[in-house]
Amino acid sequence: MAAKTLRCVVVTPECAVLDETADSIVMPLFDGESGVLPGREPLMGKLRSGELRLTGAKTRSLFVDGGFVQVVRDTVTILTPRALTPSQIDQAAAQKTLEAPSAPGISTAAMEERQASISKASAQLKVARSR
Repeated sequence: MAAKTLRCVVVTPECAVLDETADSIVMPLFDGESGVLPGREPLMGKLRSGELRLTGAKTRSLFVDGGFVQVVRDTVTILTPRALTPSQIDQAAAQKTLEAPSAPGISTAAMEERQASISKASAQLKVARSR
């Protein structure tokens, strides 16, 4: 019989950021959000920057800056270069990124970089406001 909860472990190069149980987990995969419930078949995936949500007795959110996820035997392991709790997010800096004007005539590469920065800032603000 499958476990009734999931274990979620979030690891950055510096340290283990989180090791908690949850009833469900929603993560930002490269090709869209994906939810995990206890008993899920094994999965490996590439993460994009975005909100990681753990739901249980309370809902908890973290910002993850891309990386990889592995789901095996009701354990979700996330390897990411950076993970931020709501209190660690600089809301003013994220808001400034969103409001910064785009320079006319910028290259496609610069435009893609700007879009990635906007996406990260939006996700950070969403997580920060989830407190």
